[in-house]
Amino acid sequence: MSTQTADPKTADKKPPFEEPNQPPPGLSKDMHEQPDYGEQTYQGFGRLQGRKALITGADSGIGRAVALAYAREGADVLISYLNEDGDAKETERLVREAGRKAVIAPGSIENPKHCEELISRAVKELGGLDILVNNAAFQMHHQSIDELTPEEWDKTFKTNIHAMFYLSRTALSKMKEGGIIINTASVQAYQPSPTLLAYASTKGAIVTFTKGLSQLAIKQGIRVNAVAPGPVWTPLIPSTTPEEQVKKFGQSSPMGRPAQPAELAPVYVFLASDESRYFTGTVFDATGGKMLP
Repeated sequence: MSTQTADPKTADKKPPFEEPNQPPPGLSKDMHEQPDYGEQTYQGFGRLQGRKALITGADSGIGRAVALAYAREGADVLISYLNEDGDAKETERLVREAGRKAVIAPGSIENPKHCEELISRAVKELGGLDILVNNAAFQMHHQSIDELTPEEWDKTFKTNIHAMFYLSRTALSKMKEGGIIINTASVQAYQPSPTLLAYASTKGAIVTFTKGLSQLAIKQGIRVNAVAPGPVWTPLIPSTTPEEQVKKFGQSSPMGRPAQPAELAPVYVFLASDESRYFTGTVFDATGGKMLP
């Protein structure tokens, strides 16, 4: 007997959201409207059995959903995060509950030395590195360019694109043929919001970086792709977005709602698996119907 799939427009939470603001970078455990990370729904099928993955920003949001999915697909995971120890411990628990090894690694990826240490820890403590997911990001909204300080501009680029370079450069020196790099871009790379000038600029750079690096990395037998999400319900939203915008977050999507992290994780699994072995230099649209050029 077949079962009918749910209407994607109504399959998950829709605005309005009564979610109070938090100080950045935000904590999943403190959100009133909890994101769905796939705890009750994601089923693994051994697609990543025995693989070793490093995921940045893996304490919550898309990173946690990807860590959970990778673990249930058979991968060990290094959980890179800034300082959200409580959230990171929950991701660690989910990975270990799936029967896989979890390593938690706090610290700022703005620091190139820390990025090198993350790769070294993955190789040493997981026994290698097969998959790098560059997912961590920083954003803040501003109504005027005058509000955007040079210090914040630098921080946004250091977190979102400089760290991607540091990590990818070091990872490529350690990965074997068949290695995978997956970068998190954004719809903002193509349809930038003026209030997210710095963030959108870095996401545009990530698209170009992905396409350029893919041509270099394939010479080593390593694939590089990116995922470009639209609105996703994560702790980043109530910690960096004005409360009136949080209330209607995702409303402008053709689906009328934001994605849940669990809805994006399968794309990252596909890109890390052998099922996508002919894909490189590709940016996957995960915007809920908002077309990318």
